[in-house]
Amino acid sequence: MHPKRIIAVAAPIGGRSCRVPALLVITELFLPTKGGTAVWFDEAYRRLGGREVHVVTRLVPGSAEHDADHPNTVHRLRLERSRWLRPESLAMYLKLLWASMKLALRHRFDAVHAGRVLPEGLVALLVARLVRRPCVIYAHGEEITTWRQPGKFRVMRWVYRHADRLVANSSFTRDELVKLGVDAARIAIIHPGVDTDRFRPGLPARALRERLGVGDAQRLIVSVGRLSRRKGFDQVVRALPLLLQRGIDVHHAIVGIGEDRDYLQRLAAEQGVADRVHFAGEVGGAELPCWLNAADVFAMPNREIDGDNEGFGMVFLEAAACGVPVVAGRDGGTGSAVIDGETGLRVDGKSLEQVAGALQRLLVDRGFAQEMSRKARLRAERQFDWRHVVVATAGLT
Repeated sequence: MHPKRIIAVAAPIGGRSCRVPALLVITELFLPTKGGTAVWFDEAYRRLGGREVHVVTRLVPGSAEHDADHPNTVHRLRLERSRWLRPESLAMYLKLLWASMKLALRHRFDAVHAGRVLPEGLVALLVARLVRRPCVIYAHGEEITTWRQPGKFRVMRWVYRHADRLVANSSFTRDELVKLGVDAARIAIIHPGVDTDRFRPGLPARALRERLGVGDAQRLIVSVGRLSRRKGFDQVVRALPLLLQRGIDVHHAIVGIGEDRDYLQRLAAEQGVADRVHFAGEVGGAELPCWLNAADVFAMPNREIDGDNEGFGMVFLEAAACGVPVVAGRDGGTGSAVIDGETGLRVDGKSLEQVAGALQRLLVDRGFAQEMSRKARLRAERQFDWRHVVVATAGLT
């Protein structure tokens, strides 16, 4: 076995630099791919720093520009499923395995990290065993509760049980892993983080509100995320007529893309609030923090649908860092992201009355909302800034 080699990284905490091992990171999801998981891995491993961190990931549009000045060594592969193969993802597994094995034989890595259990985790486990290195696999929650094909489920459970360490994004996900028979002592809870410099209060937002026709005296609810049913955006749309009946002049801006857009547009028309529901589409870069700053309340009252759950909810942290009070659902792992009654309100996302009641309280009681926002921002800085995630990640091996 190669001797352990440690590299220094620029992630100062309390005036000191933390040190992490050289890593092989296998993850299909990595910026510029959209989504919270891709953001998590890019932000965490770039902050670990150094070309000694090698990332094997998918080739996507914009990769070359993104990777040009990336501090890590990023290897891009064309990862496609083929309907001519059984399983359809076989080519993806083989490409990941071949590229990762070549790197593992060429470099003296201290550990192999996998962004998900399948396909990356299985590949990482094989590579790690062949080169006698520890294997660390991330678990996100929804894969455990939704993957029910018998063969796939058995492989997933086997990989989780044989990894050296597992990273759960929330207490909910840790508990789901334990139900699979994973030894709790091998599970580390590391929450996703947030860039508290990028997401902060006081960013320009007036122009966005004016674009929607929302005046200073009116209230704006903002939702951000993939337009899928479990996010609960439809419940916010249904709550608008109730809020209007209660004398609250409110609009709703939905930021994101997804399969539910047509459904949400029809629902807004059926509820008689089509002129108050605004679809901003896909937003990124500097504009997303501004959308959150435009909000009086951030709302994603998620709920479980056929086992599909919110494993954590990075966007709750982004809203908190911007000083915006949030309404979250109780299902899944949101309890790790939002402390009910302190940094946000968690409700039964299936209950329209609870969703409407929480929105009403935060929209009307501005003193309560402001105190909640202050605590949420403080918690984001103290617990969820990416610097803290880096220290936890460095301690995995």
